[in-house]
Amino acid sequence: MVITDRNNVPFTIPISRQKPLAPDSVLIIDTTINTNTYAGLNNLYVNVNPDYDQPEQYLFNNFAFRNFYVKPDSLRPVMDVTFDGIHILNNDIVSSKPHILVKLKDEAKWLVLTDTSVLTIKVRFPDGSLHRYYFNSDTVRFTPAAPPPNPNNTASVDFLPNFLKDGDYELIVTGKDMSNNSAGNIEYRVAFQVINKPMISNMLNYPNPFTTSTAFVFTLTGSEVPQNIKIEILTITGKIVREITKDELGPLHVGRNITEFKWDGTDQYGQKLGNGIYLYRVVTNLNGKTLDKYKATDDNTDKYFNKGYGKMYLMR
Repeated sequence: MVITDRNNVPFTIPISRQKPLAPDSVLIIDTTINTNTYAGLNNLYVNVNPDYDQPEQYLFNNFAFRNFYVKPDSLRPVMDVTFDGIHILNNDIVSSKPHILVKLKDEAKWLVLTDTSVLTIKVRFPDGSLHRYYFNSDTVRFTPAAPPPNPNNTASVDFLPNFLKDGDYELIVTGKDMSNNSAGNIEYRVAFQVINKPMISNMLNYPNPFTTSTAFVFTLTGSEVPQNIKIEILTITGKIVREITKDELGPLHVGRNITEFKWDGTDQYGQKLGNGIYLYRVVTNLNGKTLDKYKATDDNTDKYFNKGYGKMYLMR
């Protein structure tokens, strides 16, 4: 049995040797063929008794041809890239030790994403050099999709680099499925910035003034989030009326943060505060040290702060 594929390349299908066929008997050969590599139009050739092991008077009726078509996998896989669980924007600040997670999902559930060749990861460094990362270390860990039947044909890569130099980087990722369908017409590229020194920017609240609630916006640099971070809200006379803890603020990460927490203008006991101006400041601690101030080149927020205190207006 020979299959000739659409590229005119023959593939012999092994068939186990059978007993001699007795007169007036029927022999049924049942074989399973994996058609993953036979997408398109193919030709099946079957030849019986090819070596003339069993004497026959005629051989002209010992072979048959049959065409068959295998519908190709034409759907593109879908790729998703996150930095520490966040979909970053171009030129965002990220941790110098980020956890970059790349997921590749394919709708063809029987063409399981099990080979590392489906994903490639490259990084352009601040000096312009381009480095490709291979799946041979703890820095790049490949997790194949589970075998079928599996409704979620998803492979993933945990990329754990350590960027020692400050500067502008670029991540370049390509993905394809087992049928060589690419995840996109072009490579996935995203630029990001690394600042190794742990710092925190001015913390702004938005909206300001506010009536019902306000969130806090700030940027962290370095490789990890401070162990302790809290926001103190004070009256203009300096009395602390509310302390917002790190746990209350919600998930934080190195880079730009907009807190899930929204202050609703109540004090430590849940009582509504009166209309007016309130001050706030952020207190941080990383390994026993207070974070220095981070200021971007286009940061003009200093005018909203006086000796580290910001000002907000509650207007119900």
